[in-house]
Amino acid sequence: MRAGTRWAVVGMTLLCVCVSVHAQNQDRDSRGGPRTSLNAPPPEERVDINRASMSELLKVPGMTQSWAGRIIRYRPYHSKADLLQHGVVPDAVYDRIKDYMIAHRKRP
Repeated sequence: MRAGTRWAVVGMTLLCVCVSVHAQNQDRDSRGGPRTSLNAPPPEERVDINRASMSELLKVPGMTQSWAGRIIRYRPYHSKADLLQHGVVPDAVYDRIKDYMIAHRKRP
């Protein structure tokens, strides 16, 4: 009985790890839609919401000074979907700017 329980625990642990890794690699926002469209610029040309200055954020099409200020004020972000999930910007603004943004995490 103990061996069966151990295998069940090991199996559930592996399943949880696999599911979490798969979820992190998904390019989806909380509404289930793609985070970026097919015509989005490549990642190296996107603005990093964790490091960009106000002037860099204002270069994003559809960005206003007030939204850029909010993005700076509520840093850091784990993903660009945090902008929407934490109420930093509303749906309409997120839909306009999502293709031009990326959230690089701090490196240790």
